[in-house]
This record gives sequence, C-alpha cells and structure tokens, in this order.
Amino acid sequence: MRKKKELSCNNGQIHDTIQTMKILKNSINVDGFLRKIAIAPKNVILLDYDGTLAPFRKNREKAVPYIGIREILTKLIDLDNCRTIIVSGRTVKDIHALLNLDKYPEIWGCHGAERITSDGDYTTIRLPSETREALNEATLAMRQEGVWNNCEEKYSSLALHWRGLPAVEIKLIKTRTKKIWNDIIKGKDLTISEFDGGIEIRPKGITKGTAVEFILNQYPHGLPVIYMGDDFTDEDAFRVLKGKGLSILVKSEYRPTEADIWIKPPDELLEFLSNLVRVFGENNEKKH
Repeated sequence: MRKKKELSCNNGQIHDTIQTMKILKNSINVDGFLRKIAIAPKNVILLDYDGTLAPFRKNREKAVPYIGIREILTKLIDLDNCRTIIVSGRTVKDIHALLNLDKYPEIWGCHGAERITSDGDYTTIRLPSETREALNEATLAMRQEGVWNNCEEKYSSLALHWRGLPAVEIKLIKTRTKKIWNDIIKGKDLTISEFDGGIEIRPKGITKGTAVEFILNQYPHGLPVIYMGDDFTDEDAFRVLKGKGLSILVKSEYRPTEADIWIKPPDELLEFLSNLVRVFGENNEKKH
C-alpha cells in the first residue's frame, strides 16, 4: 500500500487532490483515470449511504449525512455530464427521508431490488412467491424470538440490527438468528449475509454488484465510473467494477478490500467529492 501525494491533469483541471489518499492496487493508474473524467462527456458516480455519506448511528433514523454532503450532492445532481446514483441496502423511502433534498439523485434501494429515478419513476424486481413466503416465515420467527424491535422489514429482505447492544447479547442473537434462518432458506434461492451492525436474509441474485453490472451494461462503449462504499456488501460492487472503473473504500479504519483506493470520512471524503464537483463542473462549462 502506498500514498499518492498529489494527483494532477495536463489540462490543469485537477490539483492538490486528497493528500492522504491511499492507493491499494499498484495496477491502478489513478492519474490516467482522473484525466479521463476531466474530459469525458459523461461520468457515473455510485455512492453507498450508511458509513459512506453518513456516519453510523445506533438510531438508524438519525443517520443524517455528514455536514456538506447535501450541498455536494445537489451540485452533482445539477450537472448534466454526471449521473449520480446512490446504491444502498436501505429502502428508497429511508434514503429520501434522510437526505431531505429539494431534488434527488437516482436511488437503488434494498441492494438494487427497488429503484427510483431522478424523475421519480419507481420500479421493483419481481420476487417469487417462494421468496415472499420464506421472508414471511423469517418475520414470524423474529417476532416469536422477541427481537422484532431490532428488525427492519424491507421490500426484498429482512434485516436484524444489533448496533449498540452488548457483545455478549450480539453473539447470542446472531447465533440464534443464523440457526433459524438457515433452516428457513434450505432449498430456497435466498442467502444470509452480514453487514456492519447486523445480519440480513435476502434473495441470492440481488446484490450491489448486480446493480452496478446492470448500470455498466447501459454503457456498452464504456465511460468513467466511480463507486464509493464502506461495507462488506459493497465488495460485490468493487469486484464487478474491477478493471472497468475506480472503486473506493470509505472507512476510518482500513480493512482487507477489493477496492482500488482507501479514503477516510468525513474530511477526505468531502475533499474528494468537492474536487469531482469542480472537475465535472469545469468540463460541463466547456461543453456549453
């Protein structure tokens, strides 16, 4: 792992980028990628929410964005040479409420099972009846276990949150829940996955990676794509983007990852996004 002191472009559009940005993959030509976004007619930036744009909170309903994120998102949304997309395990409704913007970006919620465009068109992936039945069974089991207050029922999944609970209690809940859910998903097209602060039962084929793959397929000739995320669920997206874009781990403490770059929130995150806004904006003005 090495540090990149400064990133710059021949045309002067990018200067003094994040001082402590850590490049994790020697094969990644970050300078070259940033030159591309400085001249590209269209760019795509994909952003996770919890842990990336907003700090984790024990009360999930209070996980509002870092100071400055709303202003940056508003600027990105207003640029016609940047397609801004939030890809989250949360529901679209949750993201809308927490962002509280006058104008919203495109949002893929529930790991991509639901989607709302910037114009407000809402669509969902059709779930088989067997999946619905299994999720209903998991819901009933959690109610019977007395942990329903820690659960979050979504369109395509059921999540159990344990952030803020004592370690001993977390271990007991986690072990018990895994046993119950493993019995429920036997022979079914569902999986159990952990995330930062909980565990979730959801369909196998719905991940942040499949969401990113769908978006990439909309641009068969390719274009600069950036994905920023912090959680284990973002690793699916990092893997899909390998060799096709720039993946960035946004986390205070380093962990093993498939990402190309590691930056720390909130300061490095805000600086990086602010630089993107400036670069996209300068390029957008040249087009007009």
